This record gives sequence, C-alpha cells and structure tokens, in this order.
Amino acid sequence: MYKKGEPITVLTAHDFPSGHVADVAGMEIVLVGDSLAMVALGMEDTSEVLLEEMLLHCRSVSRAAKTAFTVGSIILMNSDPRTNFFLQVGDLPMGSYEIAPEQALESAIRFIKEGRVQGIKLEGGVEMAPTIKKITTAGIPVLGHIGLTPQRQNALGGFRVQGKTSEGAMKVLEDALAVQAAGCFAVVVEAVPQEVAALITKKLSIPTIGIGAGNGCSGQVLVQVDMTGNFPPGRFIPKFVKKYGDVWSESLKAIEAYRDETKSRSYPAKEHTYPIPKEELEKFQRMIDGEKA
Repeated sequence: MYKKGEPITVLTAHDFPSGHVADVAGMEIVLVGDSLAMVALGMEDTSEVLLEEMLLHCRSVSRAAKTAFTVGSIILMNSDPRTNFFLQVGDLPMGSYEIAPEQALESAIRFIKEGRVQGIKLEGGVEMAPTIKKITTAGIPVLGHIGLTPQRQNALGGFRVQGKTSEGAMKVLEDALAVQAAGCFAVVVEAVPQEVAALITKKLSIPTIGIGAGNGCSGQVLVQVDMTGNFPPGRFIPKFVKKYGDVWSESLKAIEAYRDETKSRSYPAKEHTYPIPKEELEKFQRMIDGEKA
C-alpha cells in the first residue's frame, strides 16, 4: 500500500468488541494504544497505565482480529482477504522501556510472548534510536512515534503541537530519520503542521501514520471511541478528531428504553421467554398446590 501510494487506515482498539468491529470494517491497522488508559480505564493520562494492563488489552484485541496485521501499541493489519497476514503490535507503556535498551527488549519480549503480538510501538526519536535498534536487532518489529509524544507531555509543557518553527520542524525530521535508521517499519507522526508532516513523509522510505498531522502522511490513525462518539457532549476531544458517529446517544437511548420497558413490565415480552408444555405446567401447578395442602 505504501509503495502504491494508497493511504493506510489505522484505528485504535482496546478490547474484543472494539477490535472486532475495526477488523470487520476493514481497517488495515488496528492499534491497541496506551490511550486505553483514558478511554477504557478512566485514567487521567497515558502515564498511569501498567505493563500488565497493556498486555491484557493486547490479548483481548488479538482474539478479535482474524485477518488483520497487528502491532503491540497494538497494530493489526490487513482485513483484505487477498493478503491474509497477521501482525499484532503493542504500545509499550511509560516506564517499561526508558531505563535501558535491555529493559525495553525485555518488555518487548513479554509483549510477544504474553501479549500475543508480533511487534511493539514506543515513543521517542533520536534519543530512543539505540533502544529501537536493540529491539529490531532481536527480530521484533517496531513502530515509532514522534512529534507530540503523550507519555512525555509533562516535559513538553502539555499536549502541544510540535514542529511549529523551522528549528522544531527540523527536530521532528531528525527524529523521523533516526527511528527509520534504527529499523522502524513505520512511524506515527502526532500533532505536527500538515506541511511539515508532508515534507517529512517525502524524506522517508518508510510509511508515516498521521494523527493531527494532515493528509500528506502515508496513513491516518484515530482513537476509535473519539471518532465514534462514545462519550457525552462536552468531553474534550482533540481538534484533529472528526466525529463520525454518536454511540453515546444511541447507547443512552437504548438503555433508557430498556429501563422504561422493565418498569412497565412490557419487557420481557412473550417472544423473549422460553415455553413449557401446557400439561407440564399444569402438573407443576398441582405439585405446588399439593405442597401447600
């Protein structure tokens, strides 16, 4: 797809249902990212999620994706039945790879063996190149992540656009080239001006996956629950997110209808119950009456 110039569609998933619908919808890549800390576990940011929690969610998504390629932030790729390959990638959480390349490799191996993934994702550019090299040399595919790196948002002054100056843009390019040289098969570019991301994409020989980086990237990724509208109005979502659905309103409407029908005893109706032969019911009634006598 990259060689043909066909945009790569990427979507996050965090459990079996979200992985299943993404797979059936034909996503080329399903990413189990550490964003699940906030959208699935109710945490304040991604820095709270633990390695064991990521492994659990990786396993859940991997059970749903039957024809996808998966990478363990996770990535699943490709629902096209003509390709039929499967690579799962898991997102290494904060604290599981920064201390030393050896620690990162150990975490990556756990993702392969316990998380049932075939590759991993980690954040960082030039400074993480030795770590990426360590993992890829061991035969584990790595998806890079540069630009805005949410795990390091405190050091960046919050969730801020990166590469807004010529010097900043050059730093993003240097990071991209470094992770490419270290062996990444693709790189996520987050919150970077679209013109900068497009120029960086042209400089690389691996795909770029944009999130808030314009349509000049090799593909796009969004957090599934943001784009499907799983939360009530008023919840913050980034500027780059387009809301394609309103799952919250549909779910609320269905649950309220269930509540009202249960209160009125119109649910369950006869079609929702299991039958018993009339003679057996009469026999049961006589047994009860006999006990009372």
